[in-house]
Amino acid sequence: MASKEFREGSDGWNSSMLLYNSALKEISTKVDILSEEFQHIHKYNPIEYVKTRIKSADSIVKKLIRYGYEPTTANMVMYCNDVAGVRIVCSFTSDIYRLSQMLGKQNDITVLSVKDYIKNPKESGYKSYHMIVEVPIYLSSGPVPTKVEIQIRTIAMDFWASLEHKIFYKFEGSAPDYISQDLRECSEIVSMLDAKMLELNDTISAAVEEQERLKAEEREKRIAEKLHNETVEKSRENNGKSE
Repeated sequence: MASKEFREGSDGWNSSMLLYNSALKEISTKVDILSEEFQHIHKYNPIEYVKTRIKSADSIVKKLIRYGYEPTTANMVMYCNDVAGVRIVCSFTSDIYRLSQMLGKQNDITVLSVKDYIKNPKESGYKSYHMIVEVPIYLSSGPVPTKVEIQIRTIAMDFWASLEHKIFYKFEGSAPDYISQDLRECSEIVSMLDAKMLELNDTISAAVEEQERLKAEEREKRIAEKLHNETVEKSRENNGKSE
């Protein structure tokens, strides 16, 4: 159970949640703007969907106790980096790194840490790209830096992580070895699927570009032929007049 300080409705809890909810709005707005800009420039949206969440009071207390800290608001702010979380689900692995760079370059986002579980998966097979960032929340008393955990993954990675979470929840965090092994094998299949879909997307993009190039060449050829025919026709008309 949550301590009295963390109980929903208490002053300490409400003040903290005001900051964390505001931070989620800030990051969500930035992601929406990047998505719209990308669609406008490239006619393609790398983001499939976005989810946000605030950790429950009980989860925060358990995490602080597990790490050896007293469950207080000050310790939550100092040691819990994932109270506010944003999950961004992309189409392809290349989108993950492109989007993380876009977010990291924004002047009012401070990247505190990065964990690339795509290149270095967890032992369970979990894959995702994690960023702990800090954004300023402007209150009447001034700006308050507030942490947000950003997770960026593909649809396939999100599917695997969702099922893995449900499975381990049923076993209260301790699934049989054969299930854990099956999950790791499924994780490898997810990686192969992501790689194949990215390869297919690149092939389709190259084919579309080739089609556009051929169409452009055909248009230029028709224009050149038209200009040539008009020139020949005018030349004939001029020759006819001179005679």
